[in-house]
Order: sequence, then structure tokens, then C-alpha cells
Amino acid sequence: MTGANGTVDRDLPQRLHVFGASGSGTSTFGRAWADRFGHKHLDTDDFYWVPTEPPFQQKRSAQERIRLLKQAFDEAGNWILTGSMVSWGEPLIDNFQLAVFVYTPFNLRLERLIAREEGRFGAEALEPGGAHYDAHMAFIEWAASYDTGGPEIRSLKMHEAWMERLPCPVVRVSGKDTTEAQIDQVARFVWS
Repeated sequence: MTGANGTVDRDLPQRLHVFGASGSGTSTFGRAWADRFGHKHLDTDDFYWVPTEPPFQQKRSAQERIRLLKQAFDEAGNWILTGSMVSWGEPLIDNFQLAVFVYTPFNLRLERLIAREEGRFGAEALEPGGAHYDAHMAFIEWAASYDTGGPEIRSLKMHEAWMERLPCPVVRVSGKDTTEAQIDQVARFVWS
């Protein structure tokens, strides 16, 4: 079988789950993997949130998220799902053939998150008194709690527990590496 760019995929898994802290680079990894090997890229945010303007204002029920994801899985065949689903995605874990955990230190994640928020809302909206300042600060505070938070919140501890429950192999990659190096590491793991 050949990937989208002509690379032989040598029996790559057809159903992957990639997760990590917000800003760790999971979506970037997923898009690059999909481009290289021809998988459909799915992101949990597209199923978790009802589309609104501004985004991320209204959550779907867990039952609706799961229904929509099952439908997307069936339609895609080969897919790579990026994003965290540890607090609601348990009914879907038997779909995964391989999981990839991306760990990225907070300072690098913070840079990425601020750049992403500025790109989405504009720098002025994130400054004190700006339209999104309060929400932005709450989001950054939440993201900062990842490494030290307990298993009751989206945290490293919660992700460690998630990895223990997954019935498929898990590959850990560093968010400090380039996306290409991460993909090569996962491909080597699969082909070894």
C-alpha cells in the first residue's frame, strides 16, 4: 500500500489516536501523518464543540460526540484522530490500533498557545481590557496546570492513566522534536 506522497506504508495501522496537552502539537502531527500516508485527519475539537462564533463556547453531550465520531470512523476507513478524549472517550478505545502520546514542556506549549490564540482572535483582543482577555487568561491558567494537576483534570496524570487503559500499543514522542522526526519515530516503531 502506498501513502499520499508515494511512500510505501508497509502495513501501517489504519486507526490511530494522537493525544497530549493543549499546544503539544498533536494536530500538527495528525495533519502531517495524514498528508504523508493518506489517512483522514479527525480532531476531537470538531466533535466536542458545537460550531459557534467565537468558537469553543458550547459543548456537545458525550453521547453525541461518540455518535458523531463513530460515524466519522466508519466513513473514513483509515483515520488519525488527534486530541484528548480521556474524560468521555472510553467507549471508543477498542477502535484504536496505535496511540501516540506527544509530551511537550510547558514553556514551548505556552509559546504555541499564545501564537495560536493571537492568530485566532488578534493580539489586541488578548491584552488587558481586550474582548478575549479573561477567557485567554483562564485558558492559559488551565493549560499551565497540565504537568502538576491531579487525575481529575486533563493532566499528565490523567493521560498516564488513559495510556494504561488503552488496549493498543502506545508510542511516546517528544514535542521538542520536529514533526517529521516524530513521524519517523512512530513509523520505525510500527515497522520494527
